[in-house]
Amino acid sequence: MKQYIIIVAGGSGSRMGSTIPKQFLDLNSKPILMHTINKMHQSLEGSEIILALPKSEFDTWKSLCQQHQFDISHQLVEGGNTRFESVKNALQKISEKSVIAVHDGVRPLVKESVVKQCMQTAKDKGATIPVLEIQESLRQKTDHGSTVVNRDDYLIVQTPQCFTSEILLEAYQQKYTPSFTDDASVVEAMGIEVQLIQGNKENIKITTQEDLKIAEIYTSL
Repeated sequence: MKQYIIIVAGGSGSRMGSTIPKQFLDLNSKPILMHTINKMHQSLEGSEIILALPKSEFDTWKSLCQQHQFDISHQLVEGGNTRFESVKNALQKISEKSVIAVHDGVRPLVKESVVKQCMQTAKDKGATIPVLEIQESLRQKTDHGSTVVNRDDYLIVQTPQCFTSEILLEAYQQKYTPSFTDDASVVEAMGIEVQLIQGNKENIKITTQEDLKIAEIYTSL
């Protein structure tokens, strides 16, 4: 079955204290986004890659690709104001029966084994996401302060999130709501059960300088 990878890269560098979009920040001599695309390309060889970027960043990205001689084939689509809009725009490039992985552009540390398992489970079950158990204690805000909650009732969600095209294309015909924080939430709104697999702890979403330093260590190993 045909496979697609949608990379969503619409973030800013504000939490980094940078004017450069975080996906373009340097990670061991290459932009973070190139590490991410390379990892997904290696994990799902032969898949078509669709990259959703703000249109204002197209020229910057093309220039970076030339500068770094980055030649992994991919198709650019214009990102939207929300993640939902960006994924929906990318899905317009997909019409045939396939399995689709949607991945954050600033998660370059996902393990190949996680990507492969996520895609295979989606082929078998329709919808799959990687998750991690929470190790820290959690508290819930209340009107008067906070109260403890059972951490065993919660999970950390990662990407890639993988689905059959029949499910994902139909899910993204729904009207956007603020509760659509990721692809799994969009799919679940149709009443479809999303399967869970074990993610990998290193698969952080790089949003702060501390995250970047951690990623530098892992990518240099």
